Amino acid sequence: MLTCIIRYQIDPTKKAEFTQYALNWGQAIPRCGADLIGYYAPDEGSSTLAYGIYNIESLAAYEAYRERLAADPLGRENYEFAQSERFLLREDRTWLRNVSLPHGALE
Repeated sequence: MLTCIIRYQIDPTKKAEFTQYALNWGQAIPRCGADLIGYYAPDEGSSTLAYGIYNIESLAAYEAYRERLAADPLGRENYEFAQSERFLLREDRTWLRNVSLPHGALE
């Protein structure tokens, strides 16, 4: 299992647009095959950093998921929304593998 952490730099004057973007992904991502952990918007501290986090089986599964997401009507609409509203200034993906024990495993 891989965890994808998307780090966004957003326009701080467009937090409402990012929130709508996140809500849309909350529907489309699970429907297209990834396990969405959540989207996180700035609250305290930085007003420009936001995150999206989801799990997926493998990079091969990710490629198939991305194709489904690009074909999904809400997925396409959300990509277009981000392009037209220009609230995403930067987007970086990091792939991590959990190497720790689950919480409470030693109890």
